Amino acid sequence: MDLRQMEVVVAVADEGGFTAAARRLHVVQSAVSGAVRSLERELDTPLFDRTTHRVTLTPAGEAFVPAARATLRAAEHAREAVDAVRGHLRGRITVGTMQGVWAGLHHALAALRAEHPGVVVQLRQAAVADIRQALRDGTVDLAVVALDRQQQRGLVTRLLAHEEMVLTAAPARSVPGRTPAGAANLSGAAALPLIDFAPGWAIRYETDRAFRAAGVERVTAFEVNDIVAASELVRNDLGVCVMPKSIADRFPDLAQYRFDRYAPHWKIMVVRPPGDPSPAVAALLRHIR
Repeated sequence: MDLRQMEVVVAVADEGGFTAAARRLHVVQSAVSGAVRSLERELDTPLFDRTTHRVTLTPAGEAFVPAARATLRAAEHAREAVDAVRGHLRGRITVGTMQGVWAGLHHALAALRAEHPGVVVQLRQAAVADIRQALRDGTVDLAVVALDRQQQRGLVTRLLAHEEMVLTAAPARSVPGRTPAGAANLSGAAALPLIDFAPGWAIRYETDRAFRAAGVERVTAFEVNDIVAASELVRNDLGVCVMPKSIADRFPDLAQYRFDRYAPHWKIMVVRPPGDPSPAVAALLRHIR
């Protein structure tokens, strides 16, 4: 068993087929098939169930792939450690983030590139649940995301920002139930057409939780998975939207209203799996503020 065989098996598992894995690895399909067959003979068990239309992991394959990922990461970390000693840090980092959540991440990436141009960074944008799973299975090295306390379990976290969410509306929109100080309430917001983000988004999760805490039922008029789309719907007075203030500030033409009670909020943090980070990941962490 060697690292190349592990890399091939992981590629087939990730891509869901031998042809796609061959494209990813820049080899012919027969080389991928041969490497998998050779490893299966050595292990004396099949790692994949093959049919005409799909390739899926067997129970043995399900057990093998996470261990192979860990071994490949360890080998990469070993190479990075040697490069760091020689003063030439290299490596590849996969960073997860959610749409609209940067918290200075772009500055950190620029600083890392200036300091260590040999480090390649891949950015993966996904829903928070997908990023958390990717951290667990090793396909993401670190992430800048919003997680609640339960989602943080089993991960190393560092808080970057904590902010309330606000209600955004077209300037001409009348918001019922506003306080004398101009704050909105969740009951008044629920009386308006609401623009929600899709389930799985941290904004949606926190908004759902706030409405539950207030004991208020709401009806979603629009469900989107894009912040710009949500802002356009608000701008055209098709509804109101709850979003973090740092995101709402990107659309200065929209009116903002703080909530008087039960304000949804979120915590932005940098998270990674437990254990010592690789030299490349440690270098990036130093730049994330």
